[in-house]
Amino acid sequence: QLHPSDIEIIPDRIEAGTFLMAGALMGGITVDDMNPKQLDSVLLKLKETGCQLSSTANSVTIAPPETIQPVDMTTGVYPGFPTDLQAQWVALMTLSNGSAMITDTVYHDRFSHVPELNRFGANIKVDQNTAFVRGVDHLVGAPVMSTDIRASASLIIAGLVAKGKTEVSRIYHIDRGYEKIEDKFRSLGAVIHRINE
Repeated sequence: QLHPSDIEIIPDRIEAGTFLMAGALMGGITVDDMNPKQLDSVLLKLKETGCQLSSTANSVTIAPPETIQPVDMTTGVYPGFPTDLQAQWVALMTLSNGSAMITDTVYHDRFSHVPELNRFGANIKVDQNTAFVRGVDHLVGAPVMSTDIRASASLIIAGLVAKGKTEVSRIYHIDRGYEKIEDKFRSLGAVIHRINE
């Protein structure tokens, strides 16, 4: 016989990881209402970049280094590095002080964000299921087009740290994975707004 029950829904680890990577480029951030244990693989990689991290049972604070160190990454099934954070990691590596190799073993052709990130002045090449990222000094704002949920997030991150104005089109993709992402970034001090066409 069925009976009522209370169920606690786990936090979205992909959204948490997205904001942590943005924080690594934007001066630091504390992400609350998350489970750090669900992101162990990501937090370890962020530490390798030189970021300082501290966590509680339900939050993580990240403080970026002066220079992001390049870190190779390979996606995998849980508890490995999530393929849904691969695009955001590529965006992070565009501003590292060296070269990084990012391999996606889950979706071999999931690099539609690369040509768009290159519009910012990034230096990324793709060979089969691996992106080779050579860090640059800075990114420059550009008109770019999102192609899926996570690509959209990577373009927003790049746009927020790029010099000048960035316009991300086809932003409806991001609404499938993030709720009012522009409001959350605006609450952190970002100059970002949605244009309804």
